[in-house]
Amino acid sequence: MLVEKLLLNVLIILLPIFIHSVLFDNKRVGNSPYLCGVLQSIAVFLSLAFSFEDGGLFWDLRYVPMVLAFLYGGPIAGIMVLVSYLTTRTFMGGDLLLGYVSGFLAALFPFMFVKKFWTLDANKRIKTAVLVGLWPLLSMLLILVANIFINDASAEDTNQILMNVAIFGAIQIFAVWVAAILNESLIEKDLMRKEILRAEKLNTLGELAASIAHEIRNPLTVVKGFLQMMHKQEKGDNYYYLSLVLTELDRAESIINDYLNFAKPQFEKLEDAELAEIITEVTLLLEAFAAKEGVQVNVKLEWGVYVKTDRNQLKQALVNIIKNGIEATDEGGEVIISQDGAGNESYVVISDTGKGMDSSQIARLGTLFYTTKDKGTGLGTSVSIKIIEAMGGTISFNSELGIGTKVEISLPAYRNFVDVRSLNHSV
Repeated sequence: MLVEKLLLNVLIILLPIFIHSVLFDNKRVGNSPYLCGVLQSIAVFLSLAFSFEDGGLFWDLRYVPMVLAFLYGGPIAGIMVLVSYLTTRTFMGGDLLLGYVSGFLAALFPFMFVKKFWTLDANKRIKTAVLVGLWPLLSMLLILVANIFINDASAEDTNQILMNVAIFGAIQIFAVWVAAILNESLIEKDLMRKEILRAEKLNTLGELAASIAHEIRNPLTVVKGFLQMMHKQEKGDNYYYLSLVLTELDRAESIINDYLNFAKPQFEKLEDAELAEIITEVTLLLEAFAAKEGVQVNVKLEWGVYVKTDRNQLKQALVNIIKNGIEATDEGGEVIISQDGAGNESYVVISDTGKGMDSSQIARLGTLFYTTKDKGTGLGTSVSIKIIEAMGGTISFNSELGIGTKVEISLPAYRNFVDVRSLNHSV
């Protein structure tokens, strides 16, 4: 009978996940900690309502929804479930002091793991959820052992209790494991949907940008050619005016080229290039700009790591990202560029001590026309992302307001020979 009741509790624990996926999937309220708190509170109430009583003890999985609420819903959801548990336990009566103490103990451990939990990847989150789910089991075991000694239980009763503990523990671990897997599948589904929407937007904008930019560039080239001819023949004020016009035409041409690169980066010349050498060239190019802004650029490189790429395209991507870091950093701050390799990957990390960004700003990075600068088109970051992805690499942004931004780039790489020269210098 114990097994049947506990399995019923497992279904109760999985009920909030199914309700969320059916009724609240792809809705803004679906990510609300309050919704998670309400659903898991219902699970706690039903778990207590369908407890199995044996030898004056109640067996149920009441603490599992609390663990899931804290880990996947956050402190607000977890506290809501804890309050629901204490309220339900009060109405049930019995040894309230023991119920309150065990409830707070069961909530303590997952509460301590809330912040660290979301720094882990999906597989580690599942393992962490199972390990944290063992804590209520240990608390229950301590209570049962104390109950055995206090009531001076017989050997037969002790064996039965220990058997129940083993069954209870196995089913509780199974419940947490299944619930964690289902929660992670919902998270992965949501991330995949957002990535598909982002890819569709980028694809549409890319096609539009390519068609418009291509049509504009042709007459612009003709106009620029005639103006250059006039520029050579003019003197006085007209010479100055034509110089300004040609400068602005060059800037317009640069923007159009950025649009075309955004639509589809053109790798004209693929070659094996040493990544540290490319980064060194880029930092030397930006040396004067960094000095003008009063920003120090520190570089740490690992030599002997090669990537197959179009050198100019990769340099453009790195220039855009490093220049953004310099512009975002106040005078006296620093931009740190580090590069190392591991296996078939090379990692470039560009971090600054600038103003930083909030989560909503990070989510919009890479979108055309979005920029955090006072003047800008947002094309630089978009083009850089496109180039890195076209190389088969990945790029991620982590930022915190008032602290700075860190850009992590991962590129397919290989070692041509053993040549690890540690380079540390400041610009």
